[in-house]
Amino acid sequence: MAMDGSNVEDLAVGCFLSIKTTLGDEFQAQVITFDRPSNILVLHILSSTIQFCFILFSANPRIGALGSKSGPRRNIRLLKANYIKEFSFLGQAEDPLDVKKCFLDLNSLQAREELAIRQAEAEAERIGVGVTSEAQSIFDALSKTLPVRWDKTTIVVMNEVRVSSPYLPESVSGGTAAANERVKKVIEFERKRLQSRSSGQ
Repeated sequence: MAMDGSNVEDLAVGCFLSIKTTLGDEFQAQVITFDRPSNILVLHILSSTIQFCFILFSANPRIGALGSKSGPRRNIRLLKANYIKEFSFLGQAEDPLDVKKCFLDLNSLQAREELAIRQAEAEAERIGVGVTSEAQSIFDALSKTLPVRWDKTTIVVMNEVRVSSPYLPESVSGGTAAANERVKKVIEFERKRLQSRSSGQ
């Protein structure tokens, strides 16, 4: 059946299809749902000869996605309906998201959420507030080999060496002589790199 832009809305949840896309993909899939506002079909891929793939993730019960506790991995594909060149109906089955046959590991999902939040917070702490791009570049250079953090606009290295604006070697204070010297060398090297990059533009 060729697509006419509307018959995809008639596809029932759970039906099996053989699909050809305008991109040359051919595969068999089961319809999980159809999102009318975005015109996107959510499909469970059964078999494919996909050349250009829109598969976004694999649902694996072990990482907290939908699937039976002992069932196989599920390849889920989100596909814009207007990319379907033609399809044929292969059969009908029950709703693939029947809650009685699916397993959702809430503890695993919560752990992944907490990890993502911690990572986002850690990344945010690495961005200086009210500092120049040059200061951020020096911070990033120091962070490659040393533990660093921002204390307002001051870079704190190894919790003992402080680098204040204008972030020159002379701006380094505190810490042992060896740590102090190491930070100064990194700043000198990074400033030379920034200078050569700006002069080359």
